[in-house]
Amino acid sequence: MFQEERLVAILRHMQVNKRIEVEEICDLLGVSRDTARRDIIKLEERGCIVRTRGGAILPTISKEMPNYEQRLQKETTSKQAIGRLAASLLHDEDYLYVDSSTTVRYVGEYMTTKRNVVVTNSIDMAGMLATKDAARIHLLGGLLYNGQRMIYGARAIEMMADYHLDRAFLGTCGLSMDGLTTDFEEESYLIRQVMRKADQVIVLADHSKFGKKMFHRVAGLEDIDLIITDREPDGEWKRQLQEVGVELTVADRGAQHD
Repeated sequence: MFQEERLVAILRHMQVNKRIEVEEICDLLGVSRDTARRDIIKLEERGCIVRTRGGAILPTISKEMPNYEQRLQKETTSKQAIGRLAASLLHDEDYLYVDSSTTVRYVGEYMTTKRNVVVTNSIDMAGMLATKDAARIHLLGGLLYNGQRMIYGARAIEMMADYHLDRAFLGTCGLSMDGLTTDFEEESYLIRQVMRKADQVIVLADHSKFGKKMFHRVAGLEDIDLIITDREPDGEWKRQLQEVGVELTVADRGAQHD
């Protein structure tokens, strides 16, 4: 077996078991301890694993932070289904917050209610809703994060303090048992302010976000009222959400456009 084939086999084993020992590699692949160690070193050099005494574990922190255009291309069908279901929860004249998430973007696309007041830090969301002429838009001021096409910073937080909202629709980079996580710490301060000012906090997260832990913790699961996703999470997740009182709704990815 070539090294590349062994590396694939090791990673597949670790996707299921989260960790592997040198002896397990020897038994699994029929190789020597020296060969097993070289394979672990190669995987660590590629950033795939973290070496431990006698073996390796998968990294617990995700370092992936694609830009806005890259995020738009991911899990498109799932995001559309989630956004469509979230938009169905809206009422005429609701006061809303929608963030710069590419999943939350579809809430705006499927919005059919009238006379909504929408606060946002997303320049794309503001532009899209402006073409519909169905909402009064409050675009937060502050610093522009070019790569993610969103506004953040002290001025945005200060403006947010003056608003009160019926609902806040938030995306997330990662959703761990500890709560919402992000790789961009500065945005988390604005999100926390939004959560404080909304009567209902709704997080939109496709299945790929569950179990994904990023660098910075934004808020705990207990700060969320409802999670809308596209696939049932495992039993451990359901128990945890039930324990902290978070409602979970699964969107139908096969639903047709109106």
